[in-house]
Order: sequence, then structure tokens, then C-alpha cells
Amino acid sequence: MKQLLLCGLALSLLACGPSKTGNDLAVQTPIKTSLDLTKVVDDKVPVTIDPGRFIQETVTYRLPKVVQGTYAISDFGYFVDDFTALDYNGNPLPSTKVDTNTWTIANASQLDKITYYVNDTFDVEAEGKSPFSPSGTNIEPDNYVLNLHGFIGYFDTLKNNQYQLDVTAPSDFERTSALQNTGEKTHADGSMTTSYFAPRYFDITDNPMMYGNLSVEKFMVGGIEIVLSVYSPNKMHSATSLKPVMYKMMEAQKTYLGDIDSTPRYDIYLYLSDGSEDAPAGFGALEHHTSTVVVMPEGMPANALEKGMVDVVAHEFFHIVTPLSVHSEDVHYFDYNDPTFSKHLWMYEGVTEYFAQHFQVYEGLIEADEFYGIIMDKIQTSLGLDDSMSFTEMSENVIDEPYASNYYNVYQKGALIGMCIDILMRQESNGTRSMLSLMKELSKKYGKNKPFDDDTLIAEITQMTYPSVGEFLTTHVEGTTPIDYSVFFEKVGLEVVEGQVEGNFIMNGNVPMVSGSPDKGIFFTGLATQNSFWAEQGVQAGDIIKSVNGTDVTLQNANTIFQEVYGWELGKEISVVLDRDGERVVIETVTTQPYVMGKKLQEVPNPSAEQLALRKAWLKG
Repeated sequence: MKQLLLCGLALSLLACGPSKTGNDLAVQTPIKTSLDLTKVVDDKVPVTIDPGRFIQETVTYRLPKVVQGTYAISDFGYFVDDFTALDYNGNPLPSTKVDTNTWTIANASQLDKITYYVNDTFDVEAEGKSPFSPSGTNIEPDNYVLNLHGFIGYFDTLKNNQYQLDVTAPSDFERTSALQNTGEKTHADGSMTTSYFAPRYFDITDNPMMYGNLSVEKFMVGGIEIVLSVYSPNKMHSATSLKPVMYKMMEAQKTYLGDIDSTPRYDIYLYLSDGSEDAPAGFGALEHHTSTVVVMPEGMPANALEKGMVDVVAHEFFHIVTPLSVHSEDVHYFDYNDPTFSKHLWMYEGVTEYFAQHFQVYEGLIEADEFYGIIMDKIQTSLGLDDSMSFTEMSENVIDEPYASNYYNVYQKGALIGMCIDILMRQESNGTRSMLSLMKELSKKYGKNKPFDDDTLIAEITQMTYPSVGEFLTTHVEGTTPIDYSVFFEKVGLEVVEGQVEGNFIMNGNVPMVSGSPDKGIFFTGLATQNSFWAEQGVQAGDIIKSVNGTDVTLQNANTIFQEVYGWELGKEISVVLDRDGERVVIETVTTQPYVMGKKLQEVPNPSAEQLALRKAWLKG
């Protein structure tokens, strides 16, 4: 998973055939499921589940409380209405809702099927009830985001049974999914039913779909078919416009990864939010085995969207290394209702995030100075969280406080942990080994079907590498000692200095330069006067922002407007109207690069030969 602060995890397991042991199981397999997008009622999709004939008299059906990679409670059962169990004569059977996500059904030997309606999660995000947007669902006349864990549940003892899924939709809809398509049938009313096969429930949760008025592009990268599906409600962006940057990025990723096993197909589903009342507001991505679902603001300029997609999709694609190929028993035997969590988010999310940034400088997509800036941003952000919290303790208890509020640190300090180990590995091996080579070794040792022991991983890594790596992990990952990054920067001839650093038009570091209140509306804070661009325009603390480029600014649309401001290109003509103590102030100018004072990472003036050699090995191999 990758969260954005404007703001996946999945695992590949051995597909098992249907089990028929014990009296709990339905005789008939596969479990037949259906979604009918042509019969939506009050923004709810009807779902039918036909499990076959049960032998026992009471069965339990659940929707996931937690899904892989979100590290938070989602409660997808909250979005289910009108749950009904029917016997073979079409009569209701007794059923009891045990909790938010669980139903028990009596007289189950007579159970023919279950029916219910599912409301989408995007509509209720403003109410604080919704899961992380990229794991959620959308039900609109021209777009359906079908994260199937939001629609289809499981019987406790039938998670290894095969599933047949039928999705009925208007025949003119684009439909994309990596699930095996087993046939299509066109109906007289103009709809079409597409049938899919899933080896077991894991594959239902691991293969999202997108239906509707989509823009779709397909292209090949190193033997992988990439399918890019984009929904842009106002047609501001398309798969065609994003294809070149996605192609360039994924080619570089494949080169960086080298001989790590990959998937024959990889899907990217991009939903662009227009900022309307029912649109999602949580931006980022959720990874699956062979795909990722991304939610981003539609109002972003093309260059900002491309940069955001590189950052987010690169992270998700690197999950094919970990946890897909390297993961613990907690991940391998994931319990959707009562999960336990691995101690090693530093590796699953942190190292993945490190790779997503490091490959860009390693493969020449960005210059070293930009990479140094990314590293400094992560250091500064991590210091705003609990820098002395044990990372393994946080990971194991990630859905509880005070750990949950520090989860974002897996993308900051977690990536820095990966950087430090990478530098240590290259130093100890004279440039022949790295963080990536270590992950390749772990991948070969374990692979997608063999989990490691969570409690012994650090000792195992120490044995596979060097005492310095083990000491680092024991002290700074298991332990509570903050990392002194200057020690690692000195090894590669870098230093942290105070000076002017590149900024943007809305943030000073990680703090917005604007604020808001019901009585004043949106206004600049004192931080704007420390930004070279706004200072040159004469902006003062307390200036109320009335409009931006002709659009009135309100508390309701501020997020959408300032997401666009965040991505302004240099050289753009802008018009901003301010209210300064009742006086109308108009700024009409062309954007130039903003600068702010801050800490920056730079190369030392006279590095030693050892520093230069290690820096070259680190940044260029």
C-alpha cells in the first residue's frame, strides 16, 4: 500500500483445489457468485452467493474485517444491506448478524443461496466510515470500482473452494480484470454477463476489476503485458496520455530488478477523483499480486499526475519482491476476520518504498540531487513521528494506538532503514552486494509459497550478511535507538547543511502554507512569507484567498483547488485574488521556482577515493 499525504500488499499463495474434509463443507463446488450492475437499486449492487449443498446445520458467512496490505480495520460488512438466506423453495432461512462482518445461518442443509445488496464505500468517506480509498468500491452509472473483497465474502471452512463469478453489465462497458475469463453471454436487454474463475477466496480478494467508461491501453515490458485502465470523469486524463511515462518507468524497474521472477500480466487501475461530494478523498494505492488500484485527484496537472503515478505505481510494482516472494506466516495464512501482523513492515513497505525511489536514480530517471532531496524529505517527515518507537513492535501492533498513528513512518523511516542497510551491504562487500541482492537471496530461499519465521528473520539476515547489518537491525529496528544518518552519509561522502532548498506553491516542508476557519475561509499563514515565490508577490500572513484562476475558494472545494496549486508548472500564468483587511489584492504573474530555507543533503567538497567508490556503487552500481 502507498498512501499520499496531499495525502500493497498482497501475497501469492499456492492455489489449492476444493477441500472435502469434515461435515462443514458444501458438497457442490465451485461457489457460484454473481454481481448484476444493471440492477443497481439506490446505489447498491445486488449480490448472489450459491455455495452448493451443506451437510451441517449451521454455517458462518463473513465479509473481510481487514484486507491484505491496509493494516487497518475496514469492516466491509458495514456496507451490506438486506442479507437474506433462502432455501431451495425460495423461502427465507433463519440468519443472525453476529457482528459487523459476520452472519450465521441455521438449517444450512436447506440453504440454496444468499442474497444481499452492497453499497459503495466512496459515497460515505465524508462520514468517516470508509476504508482506505484504493481498497474501496465505487458504484456509479458510468464507473464501477470492483475491489471484490467489498462485494463477495467467504464461508469459514470454504476459503479453499473454487469460485465462479458472473458479472452482468451493459455490453458497451469497458471491463478489465486479470481473473481468468471463462466466457461471455450477451442478453436481449443489451447487457452482457462475463464469467470468471478464481481458484479460491484469496484470488477473489487479489484480483480487482474496473467496469465502465474507461480509457484502456496495453503494452509489453520485458515479457509482461501491462494493462492500464483509467477512469477520468471529466476526461481530463487518459490511459493514452499516461502510457509513455508508465512504459518508461516500468522498463527501468524491470531492468533494476533483473532476474527476479515476475508475472505475465500486470494491471494498473487508476480512478481519478473529481472532488465532488461522493468522490473519494484518500489518495494512494493498494497492491495486489498482479495489479494495483490507484486513486488520485483528477484536477492535478498532467506533469504532477505523471510524477505522482511514477512514485505510487513504482512502489506497488516492487511488491512483487516483498511480500509476494518474501513474507511471514502472518501474511501467508492471512485471517480476514482476526488477523495477526508481521513484525517486518520495515521490509514489506519500507524496503519497497526505498526501491521505488532508489531505482529512479540508479536507472537515470532522476539526478542525484533530486534523490538526495527525497531522502531529506523522508528524514524530516520521520522526525515528526515517534523516532524512538521500535519498528518491529509497531509493525506487530499496527492497528492499535499508539502504533496506528505512526504507520505512515513505514514509508519514511522504513525507506531510510532500507537505505542504511543498502549502504552497509555495499561497503562490506566492496560493492558486490546490496539490499536488492539480499532480497533476491531471500526470495530464492523462500519464494511465494514458503513463509519465513517472523521471530527469527533478523537473526537469519544477520547470518546471511554481516555483523554490522545484524547490529543495525537489532539496535534501530528491533530497538528504540534513533538512527544517526550522518554516519551513513559520511560513508558515501555526503553531508547535511542549512540552505535554500526547492519548495512548492502550497507546502513548507510537510506543513501547508494555508489554513482555514468557518468565519474567515481559507487564508495564508506566516509560512507563506518564508516562501520565495509568495514573498515576492507581497503575500502577508492572514491574507484571505478569495479565488484562484477565476474559481472562488471555499472550505468545501479548497482541497481540490490546492491540489492543483501544488502541481503548478513553472512558467504558468496565474491569477490569485486576496482579501487583506477588507482590501482586494490581485496577484497576476507567472510562476517561478519557489525556494525555502531548510536542511539539504549535498556532496562533500573533497571526498576520499573510498567515499567516491562507495557512492558510485550505491547510486550507479
